[in-house]
Amino acid sequence: RNLHLFFFLEKSFCWDNPSWLYVEIHFILLFSRQGKLRLQKWYTTLPDKEKKKIIREIVQIILSRNQKTSSFVDWKDLKLVYKRYASLYFCCAIEDQDNELLTLEVVHRYVELLDRYFGNVCELDIIFNFEKAYFILDEFIIGGEVQETSKRSAVKAIEDSDMLQETVEEYMNKPAF
Repeated sequence: RNLHLFFFLEKSFCWDNPSWLYVEIHFILLFSRQGKLRLQKWYTTLPDKEKKKIIREIVQIILSRNQKTSSFVDWKDLKLVYKRYASLYFCCAIEDQDNELLTLEVVHRYVELLDRYFGNVCELDIIFNFEKAYFILDEFIIGGEVQETSKRSAVKAIEDSDMLQETVEEYMNKPAF
């Protein structure tokens, strides 16, 4: 039965050009329930002053919303897709016509990668290990597009990077003869 379903899906969708899987992310924000920004990644070039204004506006919009409302907000010519995990909000800005549910999956995958690396990630992990949070994000999303959908591959690249960093640190700490 599963084989028939896969065959049906293979014939129904164009796997060579899966445009229905495409989401262009303009920026990603992680902020606390208190409105403190914990991580920001911009895939659109904007002046810092404009970024700060956008961050203030978006944090205010999302924090003022009722928790039972939709996780999608039409904002200017973009769409905000957000999800709260524990004390952190993960927010992505996407094109108006892009798939919101796929964006929620992207957010969830990033949280899964963070959980896998940190072991049940919390806000303090992001605060004290922000460079790792950025590295994990960069391993997963490049230029606003998802590059690696496999959790196993992304985690392996992160672990390889950690091992390389440890090797370099050990080498640098050895005394020169």
